[in-house]
Amino acid sequence: LTLKGYKQYWCTFKDITISCYKSKEEAHGTPAHQMNLRGCEVTPDVNISGQKFNIKLLIPVADGMNEIWLRCDTVRLKSASFFRITSPRRCRLKFHMMFCLQEKQYAHWMAACRLASKGKTMADSSYNLEVQNILSFLKMQHMNPDPQFIEPITTDINPECLVSPRYLKKYKNKQPSLIDVFYGLIRKSNTVLNVQFQGGKKEELIGITYNRLIRMDAHTGDAIKTWRFSNMKQWNVNWEIKMVTVEFADEPSLSFICAEVDCKVVHEFIGGYIFLSTRAKDQNESLDEEMFYKLTSGWV
Repeated sequence: LTLKGYKQYWCTFKDITISCYKSKEEAHGTPAHQMNLRGCEVTPDVNISGQKFNIKLLIPVADGMNEIWLRCDTVRLKSASFFRITSPRRCRLKFHMMFCLQEKQYAHWMAACRLASKGKTMADSSYNLEVQNILSFLKMQHMNPDPQFIEPITTDINPECLVSPRYLKKYKNKQPSLIDVFYGLIRKSNTVLNVQFQGGKKEELIGITYNRLIRMDAHTGDAIKTWRFSNMKQWNVNWEIKMVTVEFADEPSLSFICAEVDCKVVHEFIGGYIFLSTRAKDQNESLDEEMFYKLTSGWV
């Protein structure tokens, strides 16, 4: 949900810490940012065909999670003659060289992040094996460019009761089944709202996705803190003052008032995502409508 693009830094990885500098020349001084990766969550975001090699980090802090995205920059070779291409075959070979270098860069950083999350450094004996495993996974994506294909499911759920008429009309004569549309809408429906946090004096943004809440800077859109639903104990709504309070297992509670929309919008989003997370992965079970409405209503 970041609204602003990436910022370019010169980054170094030492022990279990990533240090970010504004330029390579400043790498001997004080870093602009420094991140200790012990206990963090490391998630790959890779698309071979799109040449995208990203690493998502959720780093624990005192009052939530910091969400950091690392994107491996395009590898630039120093030799100017590299770009003097005289034939299509040489063109393909040289772009392949750049692509392989970028994959190796990603594999080394991803392996280092995974080990650092466990408190291990690149000196650990498992580091080289981890790098090779990541490279093997990337090689498999070359052979299967569409790994996200999902087999169609069969179920007796009647989604007409849960999907709005405009979406029913849109998908009526198309290939995806209505149940695919229903679950797809829930998973892909992210929202960003203007809110005022308890104790705060200015409006900020809060993003709601299928598995977490994200506190965001209202001017830049950068993620400030992240709270996972998996660590949530409960959420409550004070309908009189329109305040939403979310309690977590081992973190301070979060309270805020919606500035532009009714707080029931937040309640519906959180309830819908929690309901979806309780369902079996094959989703062949019947729909528990009573539980669905219990989690997504309650303001009447």
